Amino acid sequence: MIGRIVGRLDDIPVGEGRAYTVDGTQIAIYRLRNGTLRALAATCPHQGGPLADGLIDNRVVVCPLHGRTYDLTTGTELDGGQPVCAYHASADHDGTIRLDGPSERTAASPPE
Repeated sequence: MIGRIVGRLDDIPVGEGRAYTVDGTQIAIYRLRNGTLRALAATCPHQGGPLADGLIDNRVVVCPLHGRTYDLTTGTELDGGQPVCAYHASADHDGTIRLDGPSERTAASPPE
């Protein structure tokens, strides 16, 4: 998954996330208020919550089902639960979103 184009920056409102299917894997991409992008596996491993719908700040996303909290850079669950895979997302100058991954700082391996 190197340099995959997944969408347009304008598709994600600032401060929100959207889920994309990439190579058969659901990945949530978040547009942070500081202008950067983050990407994590889109499903909470606890009970399958949709992480793209979670509340975010510049550091974490909170699963909307049971409040599990994941670091947006590494995918680490902050209370010691199972992590999710983190990816590297960026926007080209024309607003195209590219996804690479998984991130070197990820806490979990991507699904096989």
